[in-house]
Amino acid sequence: MTTMTNASVREFKMPDVGEGLTEAEILKWYVQPGDTVTDGQVVCEVETAKAAVELPIPYDGVVRALHFPEGTTVDVGTSIIAVDVAGGAAPVEEAPAAPAEPAAEPEEKPAARQPVLVGYGVATSSTRRRPRKQAPDDTAGRQAAVAVQAELNGHGATAAAPAAPAAAPAAAPQDRPLAKPPVRKLAKDLGVDLATVTPTGPDGVITREDVHAAVTTAPAQAPAEAQEQAAAVPAAVPAPSAPVSYDTARETRVPVKGVRKATAAAMVGSAFTAPHVTEFVTVDVTRTMKLVEELKQDKEFAGLRVNPLLLIAKALLVAIRRNPDVNASWDEAAQEIVVKHYVNLGIAAATPRGLIVPNIKDAHAKTLPQLAESLGELVSTAREGRTSPSAMQAGTVTITNVGVFGVDTGTPILNPGESAILAVGAIKLQPWVHKGKVKPRQVTTLALSFDHRLVDGELGSKVLADVAAILENPKRLITWA
Repeated sequence: MTTMTNASVREFKMPDVGEGLTEAEILKWYVQPGDTVTDGQVVCEVETAKAAVELPIPYDGVVRALHFPEGTTVDVGTSIIAVDVAGGAAPVEEAPAAPAEPAAEPEEKPAARQPVLVGYGVATSSTRRRPRKQAPDDTAGRQAAVAVQAELNGHGATAAAPAAPAAAPAAAPQDRPLAKPPVRKLAKDLGVDLATVTPTGPDGVITREDVHAAVTTAPAQAPAEAQEQAAAVPAAVPAPSAPVSYDTARETRVPVKGVRKATAAAMVGSAFTAPHVTEFVTVDVTRTMKLVEELKQDKEFAGLRVNPLLLIAKALLVAIRRNPDVNASWDEAAQEIVVKHYVNLGIAAATPRGLIVPNIKDAHAKTLPQLAESLGELVSTAREGRTSPSAMQAGTVTITNVGVFGVDTGTPILNPGESAILAVGAIKLQPWVHKGKVKPRQVTTLALSFDHRLVDGELGSKVLADVAAILENPKRLITWA
């Protein structure tokens, strides 16, 4: 009877989100044990490093168990919910107790459909984490895995002793440290042997903090001495010393995860990879502001949001058409500059989950009303927290409107992989010399940051000057088109 019951229970695993993402946080459950679910019904909302998305269940049945509470970060490939597809509302206690344990693999049959996160597309294979248990007869496979891992950790000599795994095959999994690729790379860069690091992460996974702790415990030790002491030192290191001085009455600590964590990592990578140059120009945009008011009354824009950002975006697109080399990216591996003949225009948006930069695909080919419609959809979707991961990929240039916060201008950091970002400051009435007289005019300051590997000073200056010229006299939108 037990076999029949287990056979009817399907384990829904955190889908393979692709794009290098290995985990997601469960934000909210929409179902509870005992609830009936149908194929395609949304059962939870999760947040990846890209965006918050809803997960539909690919089964009909009754929820047997929710394996993780809200707020838990779960690795891709880990079961998060059990569903009895036979329709019997069996007691919750009968559901598999260990979602991450690979024992419940008998139902690894080809599924009728592959569950994926909304907007990511179907993956052809599951990128589940490395197995923590292996069959006893897989001695050769374990030896090869240990050798590869040892080489990655910078101590390949230890992999030259195959006799130990052969004599004691059960010991191989313990000698194989569990760490994600970014952590392994960090350890290699810092010269840390992962085999000597004491893991503090869930299920014995080595974290970045563990690697840094291993470095700080004995900075003056020689490599040989460090390896001898690493097994004992981490246990005595007061790693959680910060909480001791943490004043809960006067301080609040917010975990950095999800979109905010990804944004922080991307900005650091961009700032220290692409050599930034920023140029500024202050311009009279009085005519542009008048045109905005006229367009609001135009029937072609009925129901659409018309604001200065619309004409600024169009001005940038025209400037790029006049200076196409600015719309490029740097291919480090091939040592090539990739000039793009399309513009995916990014718009930086502040959301409750952090800064995101969705982009309008093929913005260069859109008419002004179409561009207004796309901008309106982009902004409303971002504010609702429903921006899909695909909407934030493949951007080429970006606009960030800091003026909405009353800021005059700034030095924006490039969105990774892009060549330029235009910051738009607040539009204010200022005294300005117009036709030989000082008059109050609508004035703003623009700042263009660009990747100096791709864009030299002349090209960057031409692009910024063209944008300013169009906003000063928007008739150029026609004459330069």
